Amino acid sequence: MVIDQLCPAVMRLPRAQGREYGQEYCGAIYSLGNGAYHASIPSTLGPLLKAIPERQKRCKPPRYVDDPRGRTVVLADYHSHPWADSRMSPEDRLEARQRFSIRIQFDTKCRVMKLVPYVGEMRPGELYERRDQRWALIGIIKPEHKADGIITEVSE
Repeated sequence: MVIDQLCPAVMRLPRAQGREYGQEYCGAIYSLGNGAYHASIPSTLGPLLKAIPERQKRCKPPRYVDDPRGRTVVLADYHSHPWADSRMSPEDRLEARQRFSIRIQFDTKCRVMKLVPYVGEMRPGELYERRDQRWALIGIIKPEHKADGIITEVSE
């Protein structure tokens, strides 16, 4: 499955594990309409290095993917964080930042998180963490909190 192969591949890229002075990589997850999912080539599309340490990187994922095999439909964006133990930040959860129906984020330990924001819908957004090749619901974003990306944790 593309989601379980993505993080290890990105973590082998230059500066991907460089912590505050590292490089964030972004891309898109897309389909060709045949039931299989693909990931675009990771791109830096953002600042390479910062002169001072900071815990927030700024990478802009592509809005479309060109694949010679056929017409693509982008379903999600993904981005890496170059430090360990990184949760999806409040900025990553903001409703105004959602371009696709799913957002994927992972860190140097390959802790993978998935946000399903349900932008424009009255149902809550959902935040998942990848555990043993399955998605575990860890939080919701109530409709009244979508603009601010405020999470309500879900007990297991």
